[in-house]
Amino acid sequence: MTEDNNSATPALPIVVLLSGSGSNLQAIINHITEGRLNARIMAVISNRADAFGLQRAQQAGIPTEVIEHHQFDSRESFDTQLIKTIDKYQPELIVLAGFMRILTDEFVNHYYGKMINIHPSLLPKYRGLHTHRRALEAGDIEHGLSIHFVSSELDGGPVILQKTVPVMAGDTEQILAQRVLTEEHKAYPKVIQWIAEKRLQLSGNQVLLDGKPV
Repeated sequence: MTEDNNSATPALPIVVLLSGSGSNLQAIINHITEGRLNARIMAVISNRADAFGLQRAQQAGIPTEVIEHHQFDSRESFDTQLIKTIDKYQPELIVLAGFMRILTDEFVNHYYGKMINIHPSLLPKYRGLHTHRRALEAGDIEHGLSIHFVSSELDGGPVILQKTVPVMAGDTEQILAQRVLTEEHKAYPKVIQWIAEKRLQLSGNQVLLDGKPV
């Protein structure tokens, strides 16, 4: 991941944080490789040594780091080490891709406006876990995803982009999850490219795309 996709504009340096399979990481890698995303993944960091996303990164030649949270005696000490590890790569954007940690205010404030997350619901609906199950139990006719800047409020930061998917008769959690994930793999690289092109900014709590509120 060392090539700039646009010789006129340096690739956006990003660090990806994950805890699991890393399918959104793979989508980002694919978009970079195909020349559709002008970014460079400086490192992939996980709090779990067994996260499959680490293998995806290694296969793509991307540096990886593991910081296992259970080796720290507090959330604050873990986040302090995470900040030190991230900052040595000097990213302009932190991308949370299934990073299953509640972050401290200190961590969030350190990267405010430079850290984004993707959440499998149409926020403010269904913050937290089990979003697909909750949508089905509520009888929703549509579900989806939200990409947002990260704030100290869980899944509560300013929303950048939302995509909806239909909820169909006979859907299970797994079927609905896959339908949402398909859209995630398109939407997340798109938002990162907006940031790479300097089209997207956060002004206070207002998200601006091409200078206009989203």
